[in-house]
Amino acid sequence: MRLGFALSFLVTVLIVVYVLFSLYVPQGDLGGVEVVGGELLLPLPRKVSFITVEEAILLRKSVREWRDSPITIEQLSMILWASQGVVEEVDGWLRRAAPSAGATYPLEIYVVVGEGGVSLGNGGYVEAGVYKYDYRRHSLRLVKSGDFRSDLWQATLRQDWVREAPVSLVICAVYERTTWRYGERGVRYVHIEVGHVGQNVYLMSTALGLGTVAIGAFHDDEVARVVNARRDERPLYVFPVGVPLRPHKADFRELQDLYSGLRR
Repeated sequence: MRLGFALSFLVTVLIVVYVLFSLYVPQGDLGGVEVVGGELLLPLPRKVSFITVEEAILLRKSVREWRDSPITIEQLSMILWASQGVVEEVDGWLRRAAPSAGATYPLEIYVVVGEGGVSLGNGGYVEAGVYKYDYRRHSLRLVKSGDFRSDLWQATLRQDWVREAPVSLVICAVYERTTWRYGERGVRYVHIEVGHVGQNVYLMSTALGLGTVAIGAFHDDEVARVVNARRDERPLYVFPVGVPLRPHKADFRELQDLYSGLRR
């Protein structure tokens, strides 16, 4: 009787341990990064931050100075997921992380990766080049090889934080995806949507201990040429991303003191 109970208890413990280990994904694990031809399959989205939404909003700040350090492939994966990644499937329709008027989703995202800009976590780095984000497969497709940060710097009116950041996101819009349904009003909806995406990039970068800054001052045609954008894709935003030279610090006690002073 006691032997049977002991065996049953042991089996139960082993099952629990097996389940826990099968669910556990270590921080250093890259979630199955693969390179298939010119496509880089990104680590799958998962919870990686312990910062709350409130804290991310409080700490969000435009950053223009970077450490000489790469970002990780998992960090890049999460920023791209927050910008245009899939969050659920509903009757064959893929809802994305940022709201879109009529779910027309007019935005396309290119990534300019510098030499040694994105660490794979195994001593290697993502090949320098221009990539395009595929939201359906959560992957990057190589557009062209090479370090094009200086070219993007020239196109963005020589803003040094673009050249010095390890990575930059270039967000383009295909206006026709939205204007065919909403007419001229759709132009406004596209601009509203890119603002939603921009804030997601800011907040995810902040939650990951990174920094970014929204850039709208650039020569459209030159930026489009740098990333090999299609003729119907028009650049709207550039977001350099990197490890901040001086991380921003803030807490809610200071904020509460500020508000108390403002109420006097």
